[in-house]
Amino acid sequence: MTDPGKTPVFSAIDYTHMARALQLAERGLYSTPPNPSVGCVLLDAAGKVVGEGWHRRAGEPHAEVLALRESGDKARGGTAYVTLEPCSHHGRTPPCVDTVIAAGLRRVVVAMGDPNPRVAGEGLRRLRAAGIEASAGLLERQALELNRGFVSRMTRARPWVTIKLGTSLDGRTALADGSSKWITGPAARADVQRLRARASAVLTGIGTVLADDPALTIREPGIETHGRQPLRVVFDARGQLEPAARVASDGRPTLLMTSQAGAAHLQARGVHTEGAFVIESLPVDAHGRLDPVAALRRLAERECNEVLVEAGPRLAGSFLAAGLADELVIYVAPTVLGATAKPAFELPQPLRSLAERRAYSFHDMRRIGDDVRLTLRPAEVAS
Repeated sequence: MTDPGKTPVFSAIDYTHMARALQLAERGLYSTPPNPSVGCVLLDAAGKVVGEGWHRRAGEPHAEVLALRESGDKARGGTAYVTLEPCSHHGRTPPCVDTVIAAGLRRVVVAMGDPNPRVAGEGLRRLRAAGIEASAGLLERQALELNRGFVSRMTRARPWVTIKLGTSLDGRTALADGSSKWITGPAARADVQRLRARASAVLTGIGTVLADDPALTIREPGIETHGRQPLRVVFDARGQLEPAARVASDGRPTLLMTSQAGAAHLQARGVHTEGAFVIESLPVDAHGRLDPVAALRRLAERECNEVLVEAGPRLAGSFLAAGLADELVIYVAPTVLGATAKPAFELPQPLRSLAERRAYSFHDMRRIGDDVRLTLRPAEVAS
């Protein structure tokens, strides 16, 4: 997504100001979905910072507009550092590129191009056509990571999928009777709230709902989401959901994904679509399991950028086996539950050889309270 043609050369000063723009963009990480998180830093002609801004919430002014409001005419002849290519289309707000051009800037430095097909380089082309020096690719990897879900939805037509698990040292997630409160400690559970805040949707299975009746909401007071809560998604192929379950009755957004037969069963049992609670049918395989690929496609259509899977071993295993897990976040507690306890994953089909295994590489490892958080990403299996 970098600028085509000659590779631009950036100075140490450029890196400093783009790093600051990325810090600003991160402030909107929990509140901007379905929009990307974007930050902007403005310099005057002498190189002094005269304006900063970040996109706070979908439907509100973008980072460039807010930074220009702060700078006024001081930015004329200066430089803008923006973490995402200025938009060139009418969406919830007017095109930012028009505002940038009207501000009389001399130079615009962009971290990454906009993967939205409605932009896809048009913002940079319009800047250059207006006589502005425009380049892209500065700290692009960091910008891509910040907006990984938005990029995934635009380029793969599906959200970024993170599977979250809390396990013992021997990879167990619950006792044989389903007891799992609490394997991990309070610090790890608080950290999960940040994963939820970043997600557009939190997905779980009916087994988890029946066993724990979870709320699946963001409850950490220090997380600023501007009131946004992720869409709750429940896989329930056979229509087992109880009408009194919190995900069906508390008035917050929930999407229940089921089969046609499951939908009919739910209706017969008095579970109906009401308010923010929606029932939607998905195709099933020969074993009656819901299609996770179709589910992600539907969620992308609902403008979900990131999906956090908080589910039991069977549903987590189905996403893993289908190659849909972009990231695993595993909180490992210093405890042992034994062989009769439930595993982290149950794969739909047993592996016939090691060549069929799903391999992951460590992306991050850190201690969270008394537990260890492991973050893993897909890796190629060595032959």
